[in-house]
Amino acid sequence: MRKIYLEDTPLREAQEKIAKKVRFAPQIEYIPTAKALGRVTAEPIYAKVSMPNYHASAMDGIAVRAEKTFGADEQHPVRLKRGEDYVEVDTGDPIPDGFDAVIMIEYVHQVDEETIEILESVAPWQHIRPIGEDVVIGEVIVPAHHKLRPVDLGALLAGGNVTIPVYKKPRVVIIPTGSELIPPSEKVAEGEIIEFNGAVFAAYLEEWGAEPVIHSIVPDDCGLIREAVKSAVQDADLVLLNAGSSAGREDFTVHVVEELGEVLTHGVATRPGKPVVVGIVEGKPVIGLPGYPVSAYLNLEWFARSLIHRYYGVMENERQKIKATIGRRIVSVMGAEDFIRMTVGCIDGRYIANPLTRAAGVTMSMVRADGLLRISPGHLGYEQGETAEIELYRPLEQIHSTIVATGSHDLSMDVLHTLLRLAHPDRFLVSSHLGSMGGILAIQKGEAHIAGIHLFDEATGTYNQPFVEKYLPGKDVVLIQLVYRQQGWIVKPGNPLGIATVRDLVRPGVTYINRQRGAGTRLLLDYLLKQERIDQADIYGYSREAVSHLSVAAAVAGGTADVGLGIYSAAKAMGLDFIPVAEERYDLLMSGSFYRSEEGAQLLEIIRSPQFVQEVERLGGYNCRDSGSIIYISSHLSPT
Repeated sequence: MRKIYLEDTPLREAQEKIAKKVRFAPQIEYIPTAKALGRVTAEPIYAKVSMPNYHASAMDGIAVRAEKTFGADEQHPVRLKRGEDYVEVDTGDPIPDGFDAVIMIEYVHQVDEETIEILESVAPWQHIRPIGEDVVIGEVIVPAHHKLRPVDLGALLAGGNVTIPVYKKPRVVIIPTGSELIPPSEKVAEGEIIEFNGAVFAAYLEEWGAEPVIHSIVPDDCGLIREAVKSAVQDADLVLLNAGSSAGREDFTVHVVEELGEVLTHGVATRPGKPVVVGIVEGKPVIGLPGYPVSAYLNLEWFARSLIHRYYGVMENERQKIKATIGRRIVSVMGAEDFIRMTVGCIDGRYIANPLTRAAGVTMSMVRADGLLRISPGHLGYEQGETAEIELYRPLEQIHSTIVATGSHDLSMDVLHTLLRLAHPDRFLVSSHLGSMGGILAIQKGEAHIAGIHLFDEATGTYNQPFVEKYLPGKDVVLIQLVYRQQGWIVKPGNPLGIATVRDLVRPGVTYINRQRGAGTRLLLDYLLKQERIDQADIYGYSREAVSHLSVAAAVAGGTADVGLGIYSAAKAMGLDFIPVAEERYDLLMSGSFYRSEEGAQLLEIIRSPQFVQEVERLGGYNCRDSGSIIYISSHLSPT
């Protein structure tokens, strides 16, 4: 049964195929108007009563006949008698017969209990709300296929509509498949994977107006999957199969859909997201989504979201788009649409966008993404500094309130972000791990507000300042001391291989995991190798790169490496042992404009706070004795 190929159907063509095949016939239900927020109207809804349904006073004051006020001014005041010429009214009161205008109470002078005096005339129907000013009986309040907003509910109730006809929510059955899957749990054995895609799908579907139903996990058995699909299509408007959509030995989705109905598409020309199955079973659309989260979520939006909008007969809202400068080179290939998750920030009036990991299985790339870069099939990508259109996941206001951090990774930056959000909920901090040298270059090019750096200079025996002076001469920058931290060998519990010095890395059977080029940790390793005259090629695993200290620790904990150079807090987080090598200074490099800004002052205040010291030193392996002190400042700036 194994199908060893996937198609390369253009995404738009695949969407059009399913759109032409599906004919939804949504049912109508009547629900209380007050509970109808976000529901879609099944037919036009008309006003059953007028609002107001009587002539009502729009102000607190007196009701009068307008003609009796004509000619009134400061030289010729007009006096009116209670009951005969005027009556008192409050806002919302009916206008008594024989009166056709209202004078505001603040323009009335009381002469005695029965007499008032006015100094200017009023026009007929002034300050009166006529019958039907808001809603007129028989008027269409909202059309059919309208997604109801809070203000719509008020107008509907004002028009006498206590219950209204809406389309029943489309029922979407989610079938997770895979023998390795287990329900969410705090304990996961080797070879088990928590099934979390179903919860994500359900949340998206609820947001789009559907009723999700998560089926129990189905093992990789073609017969069991077939029965699950046959059962689901009986009462579902849409069926989603998760995992098994590719062409592996246990990928049964395409065979099940082919056997029970019709496969319209197996594979779209996108990266990520290629292995998707789109078909029809008993007239119901069935979508086979990839198991990798990023691929699955994108395909869910491309197909399920579009189908739900078709079900309701409403347009899909497009996300806001902006033009941004690309901070790092992005390579694409001909023939497939690339969808790149991006972080976005506004730096000195320019939007800067940097790519997150492109791996289809990295859920956190979606969590951290501020937007999406779509690269057409005929485009080879973007060079650093070029401009591209970014589709935003977050409101533009948040982008403007975001501090863009780059450079070397450190857990103290996570603490800084947390304390920033607590102190200033309208502020955000996004970080990309480019290594210390990458951070310096980002500040040089105006593509970041701050950069974490820890670069050891062999000539002076000091950290960071020599590199700032060398690579940013005359640049408007400030170097702030953040933390001192312990660097050392991260090894398995008990240090079974007896790793003690850099010379142990070249022993047979020792597998190393390195940091990326330009990382301060890698430069420290290279310095240690140079001191001992060790060739990099003699270290097994030297070329394998990790982009963070936690990634190094995870590799050691997972058994794919025996040792890596990193910080104590990362080893502690993974339950690993740590052999100290050196204490180093980890600093924050700031652009001068950010340092002088309100956001810069807020960040510096947090760095100097007791809370920051307490939270960072609790991680272990840190010392904050000089946190917030200025190490280097451009000559034309003055410290604060």
